[in-house]
Amino acid sequence: MYKSRMDPVELAQALIRCPSVTPKDEGALDVLAAALEPLGFACHRLRFEEDGTAPVDNLYARLGTASPNFCFAGHTDVVPPGEDRLWGHAPFAARIVDGMLYGRGAADMKSSIAAFVAAVARLGKPKGSISLLITGDEEGPAINGTPKMLGWLKERGETLDHCIVGEPTATASAGDTLKIGRRGSLTGRIIVRGVQGHVGYPHRARNPIPAMAAIVSKLSSHVLDTGTEHFEPSTLSFTTVDVGNPATNVIPAEARATFNIRFNDTHTPQSLQAWIEEAVASPDVDIQFSVGGEAFLTKPGDFTALIADAVRETTGAAPEFSTTGGTSDARFIKSHCPVAELGLPGGTMHKADECVAVAEIERLADIYLAILRRYFA
Repeated sequence: MYKSRMDPVELAQALIRCPSVTPKDEGALDVLAAALEPLGFACHRLRFEEDGTAPVDNLYARLGTASPNFCFAGHTDVVPPGEDRLWGHAPFAARIVDGMLYGRGAADMKSSIAAFVAAVARLGKPKGSISLLITGDEEGPAINGTPKMLGWLKERGETLDHCIVGEPTATASAGDTLKIGRRGSLTGRIIVRGVQGHVGYPHRARNPIPAMAAIVSKLSSHVLDTGTEHFEPSTLSFTTVDVGNPATNVIPAEARATFNIRFNDTHTPQSLQAWIEEAVASPDVDIQFSVGGEAFLTKPGDFTALIADAVRETTGAAPEFSTTGGTSDARFIKSHCPVAELGLPGGTMHKADECVAVAEIERLADIYLAILRRYFA
């Protein structure tokens, strides 16, 4: 199906042509398995579902049985492309124009999966094992994907020793940024209850808006921290404040607001929840929390140095260590083994005409190959 050298661009194109919008697979994992099995990988298709959630197809593939087990984690699911008219190139055509590969998933992150497979093909048989943990649920709820796969591995008694996640971490060129951690994410939904009434008789009502305004001001103005050696300061941002009131002469019965905190490793979801509950404590206030992920850090050491040395060997420059950005499936993997993220430039991810330079895909394949050679040396 592919050149014997395993052309990463051809494989990336084949993956992009599968319109695998979360949670649909649309053949993407079949394409990947067809590339891995001739290399000697044992492929396991894993489908998970829970009540009220869509079933998700995943793939765990392993080459070898010995330790150490070096894992590459990623996802073949993509976000919806939006309206086709916004694209200059069809989102699932995987066209190459002027050295750029266009398509949904080109940057995030089908091309990095292809680059890693190409690197493994060029490496040959490792003195240990290489595995791929590929989910179809990273862009979705992340319930039936990586967490369930990690549980499946644990039940089998199978361990991961180190892991690279192929998210688009680079700013300008593949290898320029290595994510060694991520901030946590905590969302809060506040309801302030009042008593509805006529604005001409405010004493007969209880307006929830001033109370909500005070809460928004208090939480927004609070300095959570000043940052750490590896993390920027934590942030709290309100994303909506609403009373759902179209009338100008009615005091509303309640006000609602939603905020999100991106926090560093000086906090936990529990410590933040305790602070907020104390800050907004009132019999008229309800608040619900949902945790998107905890902050984590893979401390610089032998593993990160190995990756940095491989990048320097390939590109001539060491990567910048970073913990910025949103969440990724590394937040689940960090509890099982040391994990870092290294991938392509992500400037176009989730946008119309998402694209990546063909040369960058080849560059990333070379970097991954250098990492594997050093790891199994």
